[in-house]
Amino acid sequence: MAETTQMDVETATQTASLPTKPIFKPLKAHEMSDGKVQFRKIPVPPNRYTPLKKAWLDIYTPVYDQMKVDIRMNLKSRKVELKTRADTPDVSNLQKSADFVHAFMLGFDIPDAVALLRMDELYVESFEIKDVKTLKGEHLSRAIGRLSGKGGKTRFAIENSTKTRIVIADTRIHILGAFTNIKVARSSLCSLIMGSPAGKVYSKLRNVTARLSE
Repeated sequence: MAETTQMDVETATQTASLPTKPIFKPLKAHEMSDGKVQFRKIPVPPNRYTPLKKAWLDIYTPVYDQMKVDIRMNLKSRKVELKTRADTPDVSNLQKSADFVHAFMLGFDIPDAVALLRMDELYVESFEIKDVKTLKGEHLSRAIGRLSGKGGKTRFAIENSTKTRIVIADTRIHILGAFTNIKVARSSLCSLIMGSPAGKVYSKLRNVTARLSE
């Protein structure tokens, strides 16, 4: 009986002498990289130079004020430069800001591109018409015409039903949206490139979006 009491006392003293669990504060962005400043550089294409000048304040404000990332335009190298600050809350903010600026360079409107800063599941996918089918001359022009439709009607229909945004820049196509929605939009665009009539693509699109919304 005496031995049992002694063992209980020893166990109690061992439990009492265990060190307390350490509490660490979350690391800041500049501390994660050992205090090193992280950079991103986004090249500005010649055709986006004037729109960038006009919309500079709309790009600068969300990046600098909301994401807490420094941004500047390097006129010599013609690149938009981004870097983390001491008060940047999360290291991923730098990549989000870079994606936002890159989306603008591809031709997306700022209200659409700014969604990349606020939502994690969005991204931009790009492909060329020749990746789907090798077309030349008038055949290529007609394919681009089918993608847009009269007054952009076809493109708007695909955008609205798949909740994506599409930019057709010559033979390159850029789609902004969530993974599943981009997949549906790309499938519709590929059908149009291959020569399917718009009516057939619309009906297929209605069936797919109805399934997605269930």
